[in-house]
Amino acid sequence: MVFCRYQMTKHQFPSRLVVCAVRLCLACGIANLAHATAQETTRQYLSGPDGEHTVPWDFICYDGRNRGVWTNIAVPSCWELQGFGNFRYGLEDKPYTAIHADYRHRFNVPAEWQGRRVFLVFEGVMTDAAVKVNGSAAGPVHQGAFYRFKYDITPLLKIGGENLLEVSVSDKSADNSVNAAERYADFWVFGGIFRPVWLQAEPAQFVDRVAIDARADGAFTLDYYLGGGGQADAVDVTLLDARGNPVGKPVTVPVAAGRVSAKLSAPALLWTAETPALYTAVVRLKQGATVLHELRQRFGFRTIEVVPGEGLLVNGQRVRLRGICHHVAWPTLGRSSSDRIAGLDVALIQGMNMNAVRMSHYPPDEEFLNLCDEKGLYVLDELTGWQHKYDTEVGRQSFRGK
Repeated sequence: MVFCRYQMTKHQFPSRLVVCAVRLCLACGIANLAHATAQETTRQYLSGPDGEHTVPWDFICYDGRNRGVWTNIAVPSCWELQGFGNFRYGLEDKPYTAIHADYRHRFNVPAEWQGRRVFLVFEGVMTDAAVKVNGSAAGPVHQGAFYRFKYDITPLLKIGGENLLEVSVSDKSADNSVNAAERYADFWVFGGIFRPVWLQAEPAQFVDRVAIDARADGAFTLDYYLGGGGQADAVDVTLLDARGNPVGKPVTVPVAAGRVSAKLSAPALLWTAETPALYTAVVRLKQGATVLHELRQRFGFRTIEVVPGEGLLVNGQRVRLRGICHHVAWPTLGRSSSDRIAGLDVALIQGMNMNAVRMSHYPPDEEFLNLCDEKGLYVLDELTGWQHKYDTEVGRQSFRGK
């Protein structure tokens, strides 16, 4: 995952305007299964990649409409829009009874993944999810609907063979703070596996996530966090422009450093809503001259400040936000979305001459944020819990990942 880093120095914030917490996302540059190498992160979808491109899983809902019969359901989807459970609005006056459902899905793991670390990743499940792989628990029950979570399932898998995934979902959480934060709100609430699910294969030792701080003066800092185990001794970072050309010289630091810093000698193209210039950081984990793992993360050079008496400054220039609140909602899909829908929303916002968008009241799907980076929208990435806070343990797991 990628942590956009807080700047807690005087009056400064990251380029994506984060009101309640940082955005979490997987690093860019993930290879698809057909073209993967041993040095890349490999993703294999178990569901469809979005709400308009789905995969049928075995499914049974125990409450509400069409209950009590094993059938199949599109994944990802909200089960209410597929004819199961009951429709609910968040500000119900009376207590509600949870809807429970089970999912089953069989999948194969490539023999080439032998020796790699394999993670099972859920982009979003509403609300509690208990996960089993080949009959064994993948990890603790996840609570919280709008946040990516993952399990290291390497020891549970049959590499080169067929595997069984089972997921038990309850739309009402066993933790009351989760219900207050996510379900008692002024919007429709749904149930089910509503965002994609995939397997993620990593080398034995890998870069788990990075945090980038790139300032308008060309100063660049990257904090990196490693996963797995091995004999890596260095981290190498190369910056590329939008055409893929190197910018400056690569910087190499010992693994123990945990941080890479550089300063562009030439002026950087700055990220603003009007000029959304993006660069790519190529991060290589190395043992001697051997590359163990490589990931790529896009970013923009920018400095955002809130200065008393002056307002919001982007790269030293005062900016007036013209924006709107945004829900991830579609008449036939509920909270499930797609790249196409995200593109329609971004185009509509910019077509109304707006330069900012507030995520109300939960993080959106990843593609919407990627498009905001590419097209130029300032984002207030709000989390649920703004009106009723999560308890400490659930909040820690949801906002930092598992």
